[in-house]
Amino acid sequence: MTRMKISVARSAGFCFGVKRALAIAFETAKSPAPVCMLGDIVHNEEVVRQITGAGIKKIKRLGNGRNKALLIRAHGASMDIFKKARSLGYRIVDATCPMVKEIHKTAKEMERKGYTVIILGDKKHDEVQGIIGQLKKKAFVVESAGDISQKIKKIKKCAVIAQSTQNLDKVLGIVDILSRHIRELRFFNTICRPTRLKQDEIKRMPLANDVMIVIGSKTSANTKRLYEISKSLNKRSYWVRSKADLRKAWFKRAETVGVTAGASTPDETTSDIVQYIASFSS
Repeated sequence: MTRMKISVARSAGFCFGVKRALAIAFETAKSPAPVCMLGDIVHNEEVVRQITGAGIKKIKRLGNGRNKALLIRAHGASMDIFKKARSLGYRIVDATCPMVKEIHKTAKEMERKGYTVIILGDKKHDEVQGIIGQLKKKAFVVESAGDISQKIKKIKKCAVIAQSTQNLDKVLGIVDILSRHIRELRFFNTICRPTRLKQDEIKRMPLANDVMIVIGSKTSANTKRLYEISKSLNKRSYWVRSKADLRKAWFKRAETVGVTAGASTPDETTSDIVQYIASFSS
C-alpha cells in the first residue's frame, strides 16, 4: 500500500465551551462535598469516563441536595432545574457554555418583546430542551422544513434562533421558508463560531481527500452534522468513535485521508486514530 498523506482539520476536537466545562468539572471534583450531574457533561463516552473517574456522580433525578454540589452541563439546563436544585439544597456549579447562555438571553429577551420563539434544532437534544426551559410560553422546535406546520405559518411575529451546533446551510434554508409565511421574522444566527469553523473545513476537506474520517460519539449532534456534510461530498466518509471502529479496507488505494473530530472528542482519541491509520500504509 502507498504511504498515505493524513491531514487533520485545524478545528478538530474540543471547542472552548467543552474545555471550559471540563476545567470547571475537574476543579469542582476536588471539593470534599459530593458532586452530582444530571446526565453527561458532554456527548462523549471517554470524557464521561474521565469525569466519573474523578468522582462526579451521574444522576437521573434530583434528590436531597444538602452538602452536595450540582454541576450544570455544557449544554445548559432549564430554569426549573435551577429552581428545584436550589430548593433541595444543592450548591449549583454552572458549566453551561457561555455561547449557550447567550442563546438563553436572546430567547428570553425576544419573548419579553412579544415574539414567538422558534428554535431550529433537534427536539430531544439537551441544549434545545434547556433553551425551551428558559421561556414562559411554548416555543416551537423545527428540525426540518417538514416540521413547518400551518400553526407555525400563522404566527404573526417570531424570533428564530438556532441550536449552536446546527448546519448553517440547512438553517438558512428553513429561515427562508419561514420568512415567506411570517411577516415579522427576526433571525439570530446563534450557531457558534467553533461550529462554523468546523463546518467551513468539512465543506473543503472531503473534496481534497480520497477518504474522510469523522471522529466522535454517536450521541454528539455536532459530530453527526460534520459526518452528514462530509458524506454528501465524499461517499468514502466514515464516522468512528475510536480506532476499534476503523477498517483497513476503507483505505484501499487511498493516497490522501482527511480527519476531523467533533467538539467533544479528546485530542488523545484523534491522535490514536491518526497513528492507527498511518500504520495501514507502513
